[in-house]
Amino acid sequence: MSNTRDRIVIIGAGHNGLVAACYLAKAGLAPLVIERREVVGGAAVTEEFHPGFRCSTLAHSAGPLLPQVARELELERHGLTFITPEVRVFAPAAEGRSLCIYTDAARTARGLERLSAHDAAKYTEFRESFARIGRVLAPLMWRTPPSVDSPTLGDLWNLGKLGKNFRGLGKRDAYRLLRWGPMAVADLVAEWFETELLRAAVAARGITGAFAGPWSAGTSLGLLVQAAFDGQPLAPASFVRGGMGALTQALADAARAAGAEVRTGAGVGRVLVKGGRAVGVVLDGGEEVAARAVVSNADPRTTFLRLVDPTELDPDFLTKIRNYRSTGAAAKVNLALAGLPSFAALKTAGADGAAELRGRIHIGPDIDYLERAFDAAKYGDFSHEPYMDITIPTLADPTLAPEGRHVCSVYVQFAPYTLKEGDWASRREEFADAVVKTLSTYAPNVADLILQRQIITPLDLEREYGLAGGHTLHGEMSLDQFYAFRPVIGWAQYRTPLRGLYLCGAGTHPGGGVTGAPGANASREILKDVKELLRS
Repeated sequence: MSNTRDRIVIIGAGHNGLVAACYLAKAGLAPLVIERREVVGGAAVTEEFHPGFRCSTLAHSAGPLLPQVARELELERHGLTFITPEVRVFAPAAEGRSLCIYTDAARTARGLERLSAHDAAKYTEFRESFARIGRVLAPLMWRTPPSVDSPTLGDLWNLGKLGKNFRGLGKRDAYRLLRWGPMAVADLVAEWFETELLRAAVAARGITGAFAGPWSAGTSLGLLVQAAFDGQPLAPASFVRGGMGALTQALADAARAAGAEVRTGAGVGRVLVKGGRAVGVVLDGGEEVAARAVVSNADPRTTFLRLVDPTELDPDFLTKIRNYRSTGAAAKVNLALAGLPSFAALKTAGADGAAELRGRIHIGPDIDYLERAFDAAKYGDFSHEPYMDITIPTLADPTLAPEGRHVCSVYVQFAPYTLKEGDWASRREEFADAVVKTLSTYAPNVADLILQRQIITPLDLEREYGLAGGHTLHGEMSLDQFYAFRPVIGWAQYRTPLRGLYLCGAGTHPGGGVTGAPGANASREILKDVKELLRS
């Protein structure tokens, strides 16, 4: 085993691992990214699932990648091109009504007038309030959380700035922020809007990726986090030309250009520890790779319960990790289509769908519908009328399918990791049938258009993509697993109880989504420690 003084091994070539590699390489270190699969990207990949049809297999919307990450890593120079439609969400109802939420609040309000004059009048105020709150919260996403036990002067300074910004909100928005954090998102939207379809479309952001329904406490947090990144409570429909894999390929190219090495087709079997310090990794084939530090882009449970010998960790810490909630409740169905689905609600509105369907399509007409979908998972079954977040990326990027044909990417909740009756091997087709049947309620011709379907269950997410428990966000984004408590209290600063071992994935602050913030934040802390060691 050779020693390399400035080598940093990064486990996993997901987007956060690649972001960390870029920053570390630009600082003069020698990151080596080791990826088990043959392609980089983790959950942000573009793969062919039917001849001529390519799809963003898991994550299907690139947002919002922190603008400073794209700028500082010069991703445009490496071929990255974003496509951002004006419409964020199209939400149809089964009886023919629909609504569109645009990036432009005034345009959204005008469209809401045909559903509710009250909601049209309130929407702009709703957006503006979240924008103001988002500006206060935004710096938190880009900063390392403070130490709860021993805050530094820097921690106290940043908290002081946060307090000053909070006071600048004004009494009304400050009160809203304090109330909304622990609130059930169903209660939040009910305070603003009277139209069930609008309530459900907004509330969905609070439960996406979570094992929770809209009546679960704390689900408003998702809207606040989104506002911190984007200034709006609803996520944008932001696509990458070439699919999500083009984003991670640009990151990989930027990392190599800066001096990093990216090695695919090599799984890490365990982290080497000597004297309480991580000193390298052992690959599945037995090869040992020495390193100054090891950075895991894997989720916390995989890192500490599979890659690290439990005897190297304090029992109390192990108990906290075992109690870290990361049991997934989402699945994915990708469809190769012979043509564009025809949504009945668009015909009623006199539209052809070319513009309305370019963003995200929300299936979940009311709050009770979303809660019933969650109820199924609570009792060990997948929902037969699921909440779905759908994109048709070929409307914005026709290169993903043959001419005139389309890809439909369907993110589905709720689908629990463990089924009470049967298992995913025997029920995967039944699950996909339920998804298509539900979608057909809104787009009656979709079943006749299907040429092929790809089904990705929570078990597939774990086995193929390395997500423990099949959780797409590396763990619940709840108040007790957020900010200074992510992944566990006392270890939210990207360091771990083992010296030289760091975390940089979505299981760290600020959590899931394709933002790049965990990787960027982690690299900053790693550089502080490693540069100090190199000077010694």
